[in-house]
Amino acid sequence: MMMMELESISRETIKPSSPTPSHLQTYNLSEMDLLGPKFYIPLVLFYRPNNACNAEQKAIMLKKSLSLCLTRHYPFAGRLPSPASPSVDCNDEGVLFLEARSDTQLADTFQSLISSQDHQDLGQLFADGMVNFNNPTSTHLVAVQLTHFACGGLALAISLAHVIGDGCTLSSFLSHWASVACYGSTDHKEVVPNNPHYIQSPCAQPILPEAGMKKMAPWNNLVSKRFVFPNSKLSELKNMVVSEADGSINNPTRFEVLTSLIYKTAVAAAIEISGSFKPSYLVFVANVRDKFVQKLPQSTVGNFLKGMTVKTRHAGETSLSVVSAEIRKKKLQLDQGIRSVQHLVEDSKSFHAELGNEDLENVTKGSYWCSSLCGFRFNKLDFGWGKPMGTTYAVRYVDRNGIVLMDTADGDGIEVVMFLEKESMEIFENDKELLSYCKI
Repeated sequence: MMMMELESISRETIKPSSPTPSHLQTYNLSEMDLLGPKFYIPLVLFYRPNNACNAEQKAIMLKKSLSLCLTRHYPFAGRLPSPASPSVDCNDEGVLFLEARSDTQLADTFQSLISSQDHQDLGQLFADGMVNFNNPTSTHLVAVQLTHFACGGLALAISLAHVIGDGCTLSSFLSHWASVACYGSTDHKEVVPNNPHYIQSPCAQPILPEAGMKKMAPWNNLVSKRFVFPNSKLSELKNMVVSEADGSINNPTRFEVLTSLIYKTAVAAAIEISGSFKPSYLVFVANVRDKFVQKLPQSTVGNFLKGMTVKTRHAGETSLSVVSAEIRKKKLQLDQGIRSVQHLVEDSKSFHAELGNEDLENVTKGSYWCSSLCGFRFNKLDFGWGKPMGTTYAVRYVDRNGIVLMDTADGDGIEVVMFLEKESMEIFENDKELLSYCKI
């Protein structure tokens, strides 16, 4: 496929509709924010042509509503004094907002865009290439690009610096923005209420620009592929796991059974290539705002994630029932409650130290990192011209096997973007058990 060409229309910054008070002009990032690698969370929403208003009116509506939302989400309109800064200067410089035009039809390019293995075309939809680990010297925290297709369809791409928030932060912000865009005011009775909750953190020590990225040597043959699992098939998978577990697992979740299937299939592909089993690790994270002893609102801004690892020492431990049970066991441990943010920080440091231990057998090639954005309602975001025809997370793993889960646009299943080395992917994508649960 030829690379899609975009024509730039405009470039501006959207400032908060009201200035940020002087006593709020420094926002300290927490230790949790600073622990992870520095990259942009890249989400793109695709919208069908809609005659509710023309392209210019849609852009004006988005910019006006974004400005209104930034008054409450004021750190998003600020800047990092430097890429390594432990605090945000809430100076109201604004969010970068680009507009572009494509002479292609969205219907003709949509499937290729979301299925592209090299992500070059998808990357063009984001402002200044703010995707994943690209543009590491940027001090912007949020950027938006609105791309108009010849048919009247739209792509709305949002880049959120992970240092200021996680997927839950992004979901909360976008839900409020979409609601304000629909109703034209933050005060309208139908607008989704959103009062961002900020935790006051002490000023942390500056971090090196490359912190969290030192070991990211690119895997040049890493490829991605998209799979869709309908809810009807996931129900069959749940029943199969319950049967295999002989009653020891009750009512497994979609995440538990699907992640187990993907992990089992990926490990099997690795075994076929190497000729023998090697220790493997399923790594996943959970939003823990509601797991604190004193629960945090879901609108709490920042990174409140806990990493967990399922370790597989023997090939027999990759069965669906065993992996599902281990995932649930890890999740149930969260119900003991997290005492404080500092307690979460210490747990996270231990988690990173363990996975960074190069003496752990096969930890680099044998780790499979899973991120789930299911339940965040990105597929419901209506800015005034209907819900998205599709959403995708334009992640581009550079140094690891990866699994990204999102709700399908119609809400009737889960879309998985899988990242594996090319040789492993060729085996993985032809696995008969995996394909029996996919939408072909």
